[in-house]
Amino acid sequence: MRRSIIALSITLGVAFSAPMHAEGWQSDVIGVTQSQLSPSYWLAQGASAKVIMAEAQIAAFNEKLIKENKYIVDPLSFQKSLTKDELTSAIHSASSIPKSPRFFTDGRQLTAKDFAKYQANLNLNKVVDNNEVRFAVVVKRTALRTFPTWDRVLNSGLDQDLDRFQESGMFPGEAVAVLHQSADKKWLLVRAYNYLAWTPAEDLAFADADKIKAYREQDNFLVVTGAKVNTAYVPNDETLSEVQLDMGVRLPLVDSEQVPYLLNGQNSYASHVVQLPTRDEQGKLVIKPAMISKTADVNLGYLDYNEQNLIRQGFKFLGERYGWGHDYNGRDCTGFVGEIYKSFGLLMPRNSGQQGSSEYGKNSRFDKNTAADDKLPTVKNMAIGDLIYIPGHVMMYLGEHHGEPYVIHDVKGLGYNKGDGSFYNSALNGVSVTPLLPLRLSQETSYLDRVYNIKRIR
Repeated sequence: MRRSIIALSITLGVAFSAPMHAEGWQSDVIGVTQSQLSPSYWLAQGASAKVIMAEAQIAAFNEKLIKENKYIVDPLSFQKSLTKDELTSAIHSASSIPKSPRFFTDGRQLTAKDFAKYQANLNLNKVVDNNEVRFAVVVKRTALRTFPTWDRVLNSGLDQDLDRFQESGMFPGEAVAVLHQSADKKWLLVRAYNYLAWTPAEDLAFADADKIKAYREQDNFLVVTGAKVNTAYVPNDETLSEVQLDMGVRLPLVDSEQVPYLLNGQNSYASHVVQLPTRDEQGKLVIKPAMISKTADVNLGYLDYNEQNLIRQGFKFLGERYGWGHDYNGRDCTGFVGEIYKSFGLLMPRNSGQQGSSEYGKNSRFDKNTAADDKLPTVKNMAIGDLIYIPGHVMMYLGEHHGEPYVIHDVKGLGYNKGDGSFYNSALNGVSVTPLLPLRLSQETSYLDRVYNIKRIR
């Protein structure tokens, strides 16, 4: 789909050090020293502070992407109604029965009866000739699911980390078009800016599209630039209290002259005060002021899009647990790069295949017959932040160490050919720094063998 088990190996005659066994630190990841696990190491290699794209250029980039890329939409410009055929097609597109066997976490294989239960909750019999599209705002970090259910479903390998009904995540302040409701009324089929799937109804707040647009497009806004920050604790309002905000979340600020000295019993002078979307008992959008400490990792407006900030943003996720489809309160490889680039206001398709196959940016493409050696000149000319694609995975280029390219990526597996030629197979299962050229999918196939695109977003 969009993530795969990536491996490491010595390849192409490149010499890398054996696993580190320095005093107080051990690692089975070849070619990585402890100093390389700090952004300062890579910043010192010559990362530039020169702005790559200005704010107006980024806005034009996004506008062009929405207009030309089939994977990206403006949810608030979604058509106001759907015909019976259009809505039925959308439901089946989001919730098709997989061709491969699926299994519950206890190992029991899903049967036709199990899928019939999920299909019944799709509520297809409530689709009419003309179906109104509603609009809503996400009020808390939430999931996008294949079917309207929380059941965890695995593939034949029974890997407990990979819930195959988990598609993606959404974050507070994002707008969605709401197309349909499940039979149990607990789920909504939504079109987010880069995905179509089911999300819990309790995590959305409804409003008119014009009201949501006015809320989202205010000029004075705050962007979350840390991996995660939280709003201040509020004793008597859980809709405001310690709400998690992930990297790239954009929230309008309350006008300074409207900020009270005391807010929810706390003095506001040491905090940013944002307009937080919340949901009332009827499911409608209510905007409330919420505080975020001025020491939190946030920025007034988007970050400058430059090489130094690309490195800093990537390292803020270092060590975070890999989460397929934003599972485990984390993210996967495309969520990782997507959230980094959202810090600058740049939008991207959700899945690695959609990103890698799309024409935005400057693309260096290779076909399946291109030899690894023939890709090396392009690899040697990469710029910090370039995105490297193999089927099911994406990495971000960091820079060079002793003339060899390194990447940072959110990755599940670890493996490499040892000095005796045997294949070492383990796991990373998190955001990791690794050398690029040793990456292998198997003892015989290198990562570079499978690279089909290197994308530069300029």
